[in-house]
This record gives sequence, structure tokens and C-alpha cells, in this order.
Amino acid sequence: MTHVFRTTAVSAAVLTAVLGLAGCGGSDPMPGMNHASPSPSATGSPSAAAAFNTADVAFATQMIPHHQQAVEMADQALRKATTADVKKLATAIKAAQAPEIEQLSGWLKNWGQPVPTPGMHSGHAMTGMMTEQEMQDLSKASGTMFDRMWTEMMIKHHQGAITMAKTEQTAGKDTAAITLAKQIQTAQTTEITTMQRLLGRLPAA
Repeated sequence: MTHVFRTTAVSAAVLTAVLGLAGCGGSDPMPGMNHASPSPSATGSPSAAAAFNTADVAFATQMIPHHQQAVEMADQALRKATTADVKKLATAIKAAQAPEIEQLSGWLKNWGQPVPTPGMHSGHAMTGMMTEQEMQDLSKASGTMFDRMWTEMMIKHHQGAITMAKTEQTAGKDTAAITLAKQIQTAQTTEITTMQRLLGRLPAA
């Protein structure tokens, strides 16, 4: 089957922002927070003869609601977080994953596959996904308790995305999807390190 690879550009001003952790008389750099969406040259736009398989479809179908929940969590942090670095993390995560949702949706459409709609993650047990109860608990939290809870949950969320990305790299066939999976693994692995550093500086709940 043929399909068209569609990419989405993200503002470089947002995506190249350097996040610093304040602490002990200075700020430490937080590397790896560049979430720029892949360019056509980076992903290698597939040729007309490119094919996909069931692993590619599963990757896109599962990563869309996974990203949607991350964006939902990022929106909560932008409204409620009291720590500037948590807000910066949320901004970077939303800036990266919202365009990737569009990219993944475009692939599914071109493959003739159904595109998950917002809220479809409810009841699904994808790795790293927060339960409805966890999301409710997060929405009720406030202050530094929210910041800590959000960071802990986002680490778990990223770990799930990395697992899905690794599966796509070993089982997928579409070159563009595999490339995106590699980029997700790299970016989110670095972000986990960043969030673990941040977590170490947040007051205990």
C-alpha cells in the first residue's frame, strides 16, 4: 500500500528553549528539552512504494491517545503548576506532542485506518497511561503537591512511550514511523533524566 508522509513544523522559538532548574544560588541547564518535530529530511519521507504493517498501525493508534493524555496533563500544569520549571516542561511537551498527534493521525488516514478520537484512552491499559482515578487525583492536587505528582506521573508516562517506541523500532516496517519512534525514545529518555533532577528539588509531598 502507498501512503503520504505528512510532517508538522513546530516553532523553533518554543522548541529550542533551554529549561533551567533554579537552586542553590544559580540555575542548572536542563539538556534534552528540544522537542522539535521531525523535518522531512530527518524522517526520510517514504517513497511511493513504501509499505506499512500491523505494528506501524498499532504504534500510531496507541501513541495518539498516549500523546493526547500527555497534552491534557501539560495543560493542567500550565494552569496549576507553581514551579516555573514544571510549566516550562509542560510547554515543551505540549509543543512536541500536539504536532506528533497530527502527524500520526495523517499516517492512519493515508493507511485507511481509523484515527482515535480524544478520550478514547479511557478504559485502555496502554503502558504508561494514567488511569481515570489518577487523572482525577491530579486535577484535585494543588501547590507543590501538584508539581510533584505531575512530575512523577509524567516520568511514568514517558517510560510507557519509550516502551512503545522500542516496539515500533523492532517490529515496524514504515521507515518514517520507525524514525519518529527513535526520536521519541531519544527525547523522552533525556526528559526523564531532566524530570528526575527536577523531582529531587521539589519539596516532598
